[in-house]
Amino acid sequence: MKQLESTLRFGAILNEGNISQITSVVSEKHFKAGEHFLRFGDVAHEIAFIDSGILRVYDIAKSGEEVTKYFARSNQFFSDLESYYTLKPCENAIQAVTDTTVYVIHRKDWEQLTQSIPNFYLSTKTVTEATLLNKLKDNDFLNYGSAEDKYRELLIRNPEIIRLVPLQYIASYLKITPQSLSRIRSNLAKKKSLD
Repeated sequence: MKQLESTLRFGAILNEGNISQITSVVSEKHFKAGEHFLRFGDVAHEIAFIDSGILRVYDIAKSGEEVTKYFARSNQFFSDLESYYTLKPCENAIQAVTDTTVYVIHRKDWEQLTQSIPNFYLSTKTVTEATLLNKLKDNDFLNYGSAEDKYRELLIRNPEIIRLVPLQYIASYLKITPQSLSRIRSNLAKKKSLD
């Protein structure tokens, strides 16, 4: 809960009383690796904050293969925002790829907080914008360079993903086959041993 409280203090928009009011309606949820936070067709009714662990947002390609679109990590807010705001079924699924703990705020509580805390909307807007900017920054490197370049960049930007996430999800995220990823990792390990 300390990470969530710290994030809510971001920008000094909310006072300590506001933060206590918000955390009083938060629920803690635990997901084992492989369990879903949202499945295809669910409607998102919660905004979540990742306390620990990693989740992936994924879709199913026409070929039937799962395509990892994004990894959400600790100290980030997340949901399927399109589903949350439109009340339409999710077109993507969100799955834990490691054991994960999240704190969630249900829609009705979120709406009550928006009405009772004048700065809550401003605070959530700030956090949402920061989350979206992080998502754009996290994914921008996928548009440039070779598969090896992308892997190296992911290693620099998010070493915890390389360390903790199963290889098939990393390969899908980088838009390469698991075999190609294994070759890249092997080549980099050989280069490192020669240095």
